[in-house]
Amino acid sequence: MQFNSLNELIERFMRHIKVERGFSDHTLRAYKKDLHEFSSFCKSQPEFIEVIDIRGFISSLMINGKSKSTVSRKLAAVRSFLSYLNSNGLIKLNPAKLVPMPKKANPLPNFLSVDEAFDLVQSPEGANFINSRDKAILELLYSSGIRVSELSSINIDDLNLKEGLLKVKGKGKKERIVPFGDKASDALKSYVVERMLYKKKKSFRDNQSAFFLNIRGGRLTDRQIRRIVVKYARNIGLNGQIGPHTLRHSFATHLLIGGADLRVIQELLGHSSISTTQKYTHLDIGHLIDVYDKTHPFGNKS
Repeated sequence: MQFNSLNELIERFMRHIKVERGFSDHTLRAYKKDLHEFSSFCKSQPEFIEVIDIRGFISSLMINGKSKSTVSRKLAAVRSFLSYLNSNGLIKLNPAKLVPMPKKANPLPNFLSVDEAFDLVQSPEGANFINSRDKAILELLYSSGIRVSELSSINIDDLNLKEGLLKVKGKGKKERIVPFGDKASDALKSYVVERMLYKKKKSFRDNQSAFFLNIRGGRLTDRQIRRIVVKYARNIGLNGQIGPHTLRHSFATHLLIGGADLRVIQELLGHSSISTTQKYTHLDIGHLIDVYDKTHPFGNKS
């Protein structure tokens, strides 16, 4: 059988996961980088790749100081790529299946207290385009728990302000409907007015479908939204790694503490597996003790 070069097959695989599997642009960039890195290390024709090649690649990453999470991500990319080649009859087996993932700690993401979350979403002040936009972003992130990529991709038609509902495209381009609260709704309505006035003032084109705009009238990027969240977190003195995902995790944690069912939270977050939701929804020991005391027959109910 005539084989293509490894790099040619990587490009073929990239087209497959973009078109057939709907991977996000961020994931596509990461996979492409990881696979070309593997190709440079391996320098073998696809049919001659063996377990020792993959183990050598993993060892080189760890020797160069890559974290276990980074190594796991790169191995996952290689596994997926070789599985694709195997399923299409381009190689006889997938040797990456025989290479275990590095064991790693699973630290829980940061989350805010209710008071900290309230202070953060209330921090943008003033009725102008920038402040109303930033407040709407913070309110919506905390009220809905959506990912930063989902927020940046929101179009005007995705919002139903009357019903308090939002259509988002999650991982794998899967659509879901998420609710948001009154405070987020009020902030969004204020931003709609300021957005219209700003577009008129700057003479931006009327066919712009993106909902959250930058000062030049284009769609806000994931990176720009992260900078907005970090800026306001620093302004109110929040320390540590604070970003859009912090608000997503706070949303899930506060719902669980408030008594929401884990399956409901899974649906709201757009997780395909309940095990993914469980790592978001930890509780502090004080709350666990309180629930135990109130519900267990031998608990302290005084």
